[in-house]
Amino acid sequence: MIEHFFECPYCWQQISMLIEPSNETVAYIEDCEICCNPLNIKYIFSNSELLNFNAFSIDENF
Repeated sequence: MIEHFFECPYCWQQISMLIEPSNETVAYIEDCEICCNPLNIKYIFSNSELLNFNAFSIDENF
């Protein structure tokens, strides 16, 4: 597991989450640990390196 820090698109607070390296694109919805609003999470790994990470509000498209 890798700890990744990012800014919540709702409350603008810096938060972190543990993400697991995968050889495919991972997308799911998870609540912000501070403001509890739903976040669209999408990330991509390649060879155990994080290539892209996005956290969008529920109204935004991936």
